[in-house]
Amino acid sequence: MIVAEPKSLDEIKAMVDAYDRVLMVGCGTCVEVCLTGGERAVNLTATALRLARKVDGRDIEVGEQTVIRQCDFEYLDEVRDADEYQAIVSLACGVGIQGIARKFPNTPVFPGVNTTFMGFNEEYGYYTEMCKGCGECILHLTGGVCPVARCAKSLLNGPCGGTNNGKCEIGGDKDCGWVLIYNKMEQLGTLDKFKEINQPKNYGKAGNIRSMDIRK
Repeated sequence: MIVAEPKSLDEIKAMVDAYDRVLMVGCGTCVEVCLTGGERAVNLTATALRLARKVDGRDIEVGEQTVIRQCDFEYLDEVRDADEYQAIVSLACGVGIQGIARKFPNTPVFPGVNTTFMGFNEEYGYYTEMCKGCGECILHLTGGVCPVARCAKSLLNGPCGGTNNGKCEIGGDKDCGWVLIYNKMEQLGTLDKFKEINQPKNYGKAGNIRSMDIRK
């Protein structure tokens, strides 16, 4: 799932400083699961913004809505009365924010969260980055553990000389991605493949403007 973290109230307040009627729109999918952009987050953020503006001696009208997904025009059709507001704050990932901006091209749209990574929900409220969307998946070569996301250097062959007792040299308690790969391949009985050199990836498949048509 896509993981995001809330922007600070001061940052949101600064973005909408010129407006007195703002619509805050939440997303009920990924960011709701990570407690960043669902209905509850919309209510808490909108309430905090109202109080902050009141402290400044200025009132602000903040509308509150949440749709299932902001990355799909079908659900964006459910956003009501957007034309009555001067600006929109989207509590969705970067894709959803841009979806709102496309849906309402004449209204300024501001991000209420920072999109961080695609992660796995290890336990309630705790996520681990698992994928960088590199465009050329090699999980079949690495025991189902992604070296691009799990290795701090995104090495395709490892481990490097900085691993120590299964941990990465960057510090903290970060597991070495290549130790995870080795342990998994040992468990699967495929260590013979560990000795094979992985070829350079075609990173031209990642980070470009892409579309995918599945209608055929």
